[in-house]
Amino acid sequence: MVEVACSEFILGGQRSGKSRRAEVLACQWLERSPDHRAMLIATGQAWDGEMRERIARHQRDRAERVPGMVTVEEPLALAEALHRASDAKTLVVVDCLTLWLTNLMMPADAALALDETAVVAAGHALCEAIAAAPGPVVLVGNEIGLGVIPMGREVRAFVDALGRLNQSVAAACERVTLMAAGLPLTLKDKP
Repeated sequence: MVEVACSEFILGGQRSGKSRRAEVLACQWLERSPDHRAMLIATGQAWDGEMRERIARHQRDRAERVPGMVTVEEPLALAEALHRASDAKTLVVVDCLTLWLTNLMMPADAALALDETAVVAAGHALCEAIAAAPGPVVLVGNEIGLGVIPMGREVRAFVDALGRLNQSVAAACERVTLMAAGLPLTLKDKP
């Protein structure tokens, strides 16, 4: 059994077990006390049929695995949503930072994309919300910087921004876990 940290950042590749670990932590939190609550802040947006089905599947699966967890959808104002959701008796799961950053940098309406300064400010606001949270926070994100250098200026800018965001969130969290093949590798843990 893993002890729930005040803040944990879980990162890894696609299908590495990131969300499942967050769900296990939420279940453990809920089992510890009848007063405990769990909330998921979902950042994904259904822009096409495949994504709509993916979100629906995640909702069904999560309802089976963590029936006590409430879901709130917030694709943009993540720091504000974390401030609203967090209290001493509520574990908040944010899934996922990569989709959140995508929503900020590459929205469906390109005119709404944030510039680099605004993206950095949003990341700082998120880290401040993590530090100020009175209850436990578990954040999920992708580690995509291990592959080849992507083609295209916009994609390289996104990969760079995600790398900076991941570093900032890792610094703000007490525990950082890298998931690989469903196995948690602790990169950082509060002594």
